[in-house]
Amino acid sequence: MEIEQGLDYVRGNSRAVILTTRKDGRPAMAPVTVAVVDDTIVMSTRETAYKVGHLRRHPETSLCVFPDTWLGRWVQLNCLAEVVSLPDAMETLVEYYRTLRGEHPDWDDYRRAMTDDRRCIVRFQVLSAGPDVAG
Repeated sequence: MEIEQGLDYVRGNSRAVILTTRKDGRPAMAPVTVAVVDDTIVMSTRETAYKVGHLRRHPETSLCVFPDTWLGRWVQLNCLAEVVSLPDAMETLVEYYRTLRGEHPDWDDYRRAMTDDRRCIVRFQVLSAGPDVAG
């Protein structure tokens, strides 16, 4: 599968499981919501989340993205992650929300909530996408 096909799939499907690596080398997985903003896959999370620490230490990661209905076509994206903290993350947090939900009724309130919640953005550089065949 071409990387652009993987990005197209994520544009229509936002549910995913992220695979990160713990300090001791064991895998850690978590459900996440992803979106494509400016041709880059991003997710919002809290600075205090374990996955942020895992990604800062070991940025190689994989996403398994699937449809809301759970069963059906899915895609695995192997990536390098970059954690972007506030204040640098704020405008991407706004675009992330817009991509998934549309316009917010009070953007000032949203920005306050992102700051209070200590939100950050994770950007994913996709290195490969698959599968190419169904089995």
